[in-house]
Formats: sequence, structure tokens, C-alpha cells
Amino acid sequence: MSVHERIRVGPVKSSGSSQSVCRFWQQGMCNRNPCRFAHGGELPPPRQQQQISNGVRSSHVYHRASRSESQSTAVGGGAARKKSENKVCRDWKSGNCSRGEDKCRFLHSWSRGQGFSMLARLEGQGNTGVVSGIALPSGSDKLFTGSSDGVVHAWDCTSGQIVGTQNAGGKVGCLITECEWLFVGLPNAVKAWNLQTGADCSLTGPTGQVYALEVGMGFLFAGGAQDGVILAWKGNTGEQQGNPFQPAATLSGHTSAVISMKVGGGRLFSGSMDGTIKVWDISTLQCIQTMKGHDNAVMSLLCYSDFLLSCSLDQKIKVWAATGEDGSFEAVYTYEEGDGALAMCGVEDPDGKPVLLCSWNDDSVGLYELPSFAEKGRIFAKGEVRTIKGGPGGLVFTGDATGLLTVWKLAAKASGAAMAE
Repeated sequence: MSVHERIRVGPVKSSGSSQSVCRFWQQGMCNRNPCRFAHGGELPPPRQQQQISNGVRSSHVYHRASRSESQSTAVGGGAARKKSENKVCRDWKSGNCSRGEDKCRFLHSWSRGQGFSMLARLEGQGNTGVVSGIALPSGSDKLFTGSSDGVVHAWDCTSGQIVGTQNAGGKVGCLITECEWLFVGLPNAVKAWNLQTGADCSLTGPTGQVYALEVGMGFLFAGGAQDGVILAWKGNTGEQQGNPFQPAATLSGHTSAVISMKVGGGRLFSGSMDGTIKVWDISTLQCIQTMKGHDNAVMSLLCYSDFLLSCSLDQKIKVWAATGEDGSFEAVYTYEEGDGALAMCGVEDPDGKPVLLCSWNDDSVGLYELPSFAEKGRIFAKGEVRTIKGGPGGLVFTGDATGLLTVWKLAAKASGAAMAE
């Protein structure tokens, strides 16, 4: 099922154009490019890249305006990319392309660009669900994945083999680690496993599927998928007897499901299906700002330097900066493509440069230099990439809708800077 079907925010808005909206796109199934019908009430702008210069304030590196059709200069001074360079052959992905690589106008490759390579493709034993979470505990030799079929796998990082499988008891909406704990978002609950002792406990209270978990300043936060409420537990990871997590607060304000969260600078940022981002002061657990800039679900949040990045099904990545005297955030730059954005991850390449990875619902992941947003390459998958995780030494893990976990390696002079995941 497409993300457009799974968590669409309201009906598709019309822009007043006389062109009909594609009914296949409304169902998340349109594979025509170009399509003679409108996607989202208006045709997406041409896919163009432009190097961005200093923003309107000398302390900012982003423009306030979005990319527009009037922009004609491509990154590096070259012409706009050909459509075939950004599309992988669907027949080739399924092993049925009869045209051959030379005659096919689409790519026969799982990636485009230089500076990164595929190391391995790992498939779970009997795993048929969407990979919905990837966790790499600090100092551990194991990688954990969770999927929508309710299974959590433990992988040996050296051999790439599954060394443990656990039934989580319900659909896994997200998965994170902190210290010795593995937290799993489930329907109406959060499961916590102690990776050192094997002890586990269930934290109840969320309403509906938990799609977002975050840890910060001694709190565990979980987003409710139905009521828009964020629940907070106070953790005591040194306590081994009983439940080491006690209910601390209920954060209410969103009008729809909370599906993304990020902690940074003493604040909790929460993104919702209602299209808003709320800023919470963790010291008081009070909402101090509501940011409105997206027209659809805010799928992922990322802290980069002094900025907050957000991506949405409205096909945009927005950059926010604290510009007000009171520290309030304002959108200072917008990057846009022709597909809904699903997940983001910030990594550092071997040269110490920051790279943003963002997945789009055309089954691809773009790699972008920061702060310029110059595209460095693109990764392709068999299905939508719902989760991306950075690892040590330039490693990147992607999990897609077919249940496939893929390991990538960034090379020197290709991409990465310290970014808070």
C-alpha cells in the first residue's frame, strides 16, 4: 500500500487548473512519466537544480524562496538531467526487461552517481513486511530491524546474517535504541527490551499505532497515531527491577497523528499528519510554537547544525531557522521534487562533509550536499524506502516496502557533517 493511501491528509487540493487530476496518482499507483493528468491538482515544476548562495541574513545559508520554474541554472552549470537518468527500468527491477541495457531508455542499475556503492542486500527469513525501523546500538556488533509484519530481526554486522528473531506482538511502526534499550512502536503500546539483560516491559497509553519514538533529556516520547497526543515517560535505565519507565506527561495539541519527532537544543519537534510541526520545551513539556509550512503529512524531521529540516508528502523539504528574538523558527528555504518525501537521514562522509539522504515515493533516495542541496546521486529500490539509518565509517542502511535491507558505503569526496538524527 502506498504511503499516499496510508496517511493522506485530506483530499487532494485543486489549484484551479482545468486539467483533471490523475485517478491513479490519487491511489498512489501512477507510473506514467510524463502523465497527461495533473498530480496533486497541479503539474509539478520541472526538476531543476540551482546552487544556492547566502540567504537574506548573513548568518543564513538558505534562500527564503522555493525553487521555481524560472530557475534555469543546473548544479555545476550543466543542463537539466534527462528523465531516463532518474528512472530505473521497472521491468529490469523485476528481472523481465527484454530490451537490454543498451536499448532501454531507463537505467539498469540500483544507483546513479559517484562516491557511494552498494555493499550488500539483506533479506529477512520469511520477512514480507515493510521495513519500518532500523537501529544500530552504539558499541554493538548487531543491527536491529523492525517490520510491519510484527517481526524484529537482529543482524550480525560482520556476517550480515540474522542471529535473532523476535515476534513483537503487533505491527512495528518504528524502532529506536538508547543506551542498552531497544524501543519498538506497536499498536497502542511501546515495547522496551533491555539488550544486556534480556528483560522487557510494555508501556501502554498510546492510542493507535505508534509511528514515532524519540529519546531526550531523560524522557522517552511516543506519538499517538489516532489522537495526536504525545506521551512522555521518565526513564531510569539503572533500575533493573520492575518497570524502569514511569509516565511523566501528556503533550496535546496536534489534531491528527504524530508520525515524526526529533530532539535538539533542549526542544522536542513533532511532525503530524495535520501538516504542522510543534516545538516543545522539554524542561517544561509545554508547546512554545506551532510551525505551519507544509500542505500534507510531515513525514520526517532532522536537526542539522542550527537548522531543522522537515520533509512531507507535499513534495517539499523545508529548512527552518530560529530567526525571531524569542528563538521562534521560520522557514528560510524550500527544496522541491515531483514526488512525496518519506524519510530523511543525515550522515558524514569520510571527508567530513554533510550529506542529506531523502527518500521519495518514486522508490528512490536522493543524496544531497548541504547546505547547497546539490544532488550527488540517487539510490533506487524495489519499493518505497520508509527508513534510512546512518552508521559508522560512511555506512548507510535503507529499508524498503518489500522487506529488503540494503547496505551502502559512502566514499571519500562524496558526501557527509555532523547531523543529529
